[in-house]
Amino acid sequence: QCILRLAEMCRRMETEEEKVLPFYPSSLNEEEEEDAQQVLQETPEEPLAWAVQDYVGLERFWQRFNKAKLEEQALERQRAALSRRNRRLRDLLRQYLAGISITQEVLSEPNPL
Repeated sequence: QCILRLAEMCRRMETEEEKVLPFYPSSLNEEEEEDAQQVLQETPEEPLAWAVQDYVGLERFWQRFNKAKLEEQALERQRAALSRRNRRLRDLLRQYLAGISITQEVLSEPNPL
C-alpha cells in the first residue's frame, strides 16, 4: 500500500522532462545489454530468484526512487557547500565592518585591513 501510494505521488510530481525521458541512459554497451536481457528471460532455478521475479514490476518505481534519493543527496551536498560559502562571506563582511568602524574594542585590536 505504502509503495503504491509513493509511486502515485512520484507520478504526480514528475516534470514534463521526466515524463518524456524519465531515466538516465544506460551505461551498458549493446553486447552487455543483450546479455542482461537474455539472463532476465531465462527461467530462474533458485527460490530467491523466483521471489525476485515477483517484484520485477516494481523496477520502474525503484529506479525513480533511487533517482530521487541521488538528487536529494546532491542537493544536500550543494546546500552544505553554500552554507560554508555563506559562513565565509559573513566572516569577511564582519572583518570589513570591523575595519571601517571605530569602537573601543576595535581600537584595542590590530586593524584587519
